[in-house]
Amino acid sequence: MRRPFFAVLGGMGSLATESYVRLVNEGMHATCDQDYLDYVVFNDAGVPDRTAFITGQSDDDPFPVIADDIAKATAIGASFIVLTCNTAHYFYDHFQSLTPVPILHMPRGAIARISLLYPASTHPRLGFLGTVGSRASGVYRQAAEEAGYTFVEPDDALQERITSLIYDDVKGDRGPDLNRYRSVLDDMLDPAGECRADVLVLGCTELSVLNERFPMPRLAIVDAQAVLVEDTIERAKALRTS
Repeated sequence: MRRPFFAVLGGMGSLATESYVRLVNEGMHATCDQDYLDYVVFNDAGVPDRTAFITGQSDDDPFPVIADDIAKATAIGASFIVLTCNTAHYFYDHFQSLTPVPILHMPRGAIARISLLYPASTHPRLGFLGTVGSRASGVYRQAAEEAGYTFVEPDDALQERITSLIYDDVKGDRGPDLNRYRSVLDDMLDPAGECRADVLVLGCTELSVLNERFPMPRLAIVDAQAVLVEDTIERAKALRTS
């Protein structure tokens, strides 16, 4: 009898998908092949840019491409689906309506974890780092405000630096740089700055790549992809024993 497996909808971008899969494997602390989880990865690098479409800069709609991957994951019998792109959660409700297979919701999972680690009562200002598309989609704002946080977005100049980290340092060929990354975090957490954030959420998987490369456990940062990895492992393990 085949063991339960899940489907990963990735390729948006591929380095972030690779990071997610590697962390899932490492999180199993396996001692033999059979200890690892069973999954199928759709590394669909041809998915059109989500931010460009959401912000009206492109008419190239990513929805049909991802919807096709969802249909394929459903057809092959996946027990649940993981959508590794934060920005693509703009379409989440429509995606979920296409399939009876549960799709994990990365932004909601991240905010739920922040509520446990950094409650709104003690860390009221939640700063968001992500793409312009994710900001425009409102998926993190809605989840954060429902949890009682004041949702803090960077100003235009700081957003440009975040966008550069995503598209130049990780998606592009400039390469990760600790100083560029740390300066953005410091500016958002600066109590005398514009944002004055008490806690940060990394709401883009390219930023998760930077977080993995340059971990800063002393800062109040929650990485949405890291939470997704833990949630994936928990759900997959539960399926094995059910």
